[in-house]
Amino acid sequence: MFEVGAAARFRAFHSMPSRPPPEDELHAHDYRVEVVAERESLDERGMVCDLDVVTASLADAVDRARDRDLAHVCAAEVVTVEALAAWIHGQLTMPLRIERVEFLAVRVWESEDAFGGIRARL
Repeated sequence: MFEVGAAARFRAFHSMPSRPPPEDELHAHDYRVEVVAERESLDERGMVCDLDVVTASLADAVDRARDRDLAHVCAAEVVTVEALAAWIHGQLTMPLRIERVEFLAVRVWESEDAFGGIRARL
């Protein structure tokens, strides 16, 4: 499996209503997002896909979430790192399908040593 990827950082807010303080209050995280696009074989250009499409699509998704309450961005009451990864995956699905990417993995880090993610076929 061949792969290309990109990463971005942004700050956004969320709350976990069923958790004890301070998690139940709106608070910020400095997120790091990594995306990896995969294909079984390279295309006629010798690529998984155009890396500019990956970075631009990720930048667009991050810009929609930056400095916002993720409950509004992801249309969910509780936004975990797994839910945020799934939302980002959904944002990148169409542009990367056009590039004939077969799988997309998204990993969202909420701290230096804690992350959640998703890897799914496009």
